[in-house]
Amino acid sequence: MNFNNQGNNNESHKSGFISIIGRPNVGKSTFLNRVIGQKIAIMSDKPQTTRNKVQGVLTLDDSQLIFIDTPGIHKPKHRLGDFMMKVAQNTLKEVDLVLFMVNAQEGYGRGEEFIIEKLQNVKTPVFLVINKIDLIHPDALLKLIESYNEKFNFAEIVPISALEGNNIEKLLEQIKEKMPEGPQFYPADQVTDHPERFIVSELIREKALHLTREEIPHSLAVVIEKMERQPEKEMVHVMATIIVERDSQKGIIIGKQGGMLKEIGKRARHDIENLLGTKVFLELWVKVQKDWRNKATQLRDFGFREDEY
Repeated sequence: MNFNNQGNNNESHKSGFISIIGRPNVGKSTFLNRVIGQKIAIMSDKPQTTRNKVQGVLTLDDSQLIFIDTPGIHKPKHRLGDFMMKVAQNTLKEVDLVLFMVNAQEGYGRGEEFIIEKLQNVKTPVFLVINKIDLIHPDALLKLIESYNEKFNFAEIVPISALEGNNIEKLLEQIKEKMPEGPQFYPADQVTDHPERFIVSELIREKALHLTREEIPHSLAVVIEKMERQPEKEMVHVMATIIVERDSQKGIIIGKQGGMLKEIGKRARHDIENLLGTKVFLELWVKVQKDWRNKATQLRDFGFREDEY
């Protein structure tokens, strides 16, 4: 994607923060990874996989756009759910623009209504981004746009396909127009403000989500115990623990004769090597921490710090 400013080199620099909100599984992480050009947010067909704010930085010749991919807005069922909701709602107060992303296939329902209620008090411009347009007929899209137009005064309504890349450049141009004048907050080559350890833990969690059954996802966390560069071996040694809530889940993650854990490790190592640009020796362990999603101390230990939001 090329957004070079052609013709007016005197135009001032723009920068700003953009929050991506929406129900779980509408494609927020897919969109963020598409825009940034590499994987910084995990993708899964299981809902509520994003738990922290993932900040992606897109640096252009004349602007810098900082995207915040929030957890999907949903009704919380446990303390971790409360945390995720707080993260999503708090970002609305901090940004220059809100992207409300919806799934074109799912239409308008109670989940969207719930989010629009939350948006009523937001003073920032809100774009409606209708994702997955490649999966519906154009006539259905027009009806969907009409129905949303009646619900809220959106600054823009932009249909896209994050997976196919359709209309992404147009959306970025419209976002840029709404950004205030401002400095470059991050170095040009920086794509996220999260430390490598966080991204590595997310990549491991993504592979476990992809490979395991329905009962696992929401009770799974990954803690990086050690991440050490070993220049003499030209590799990075990563030691990580996958946390689950029940012994039965531990059995699923390990798999028959350790097969599942080996496959998680193999797939995660591939992505981690791409991220770090070097060979990786990855050691994975599995540990049971009963009901960790409802325990404040364990939530903090696993990186979910309410006081930071």
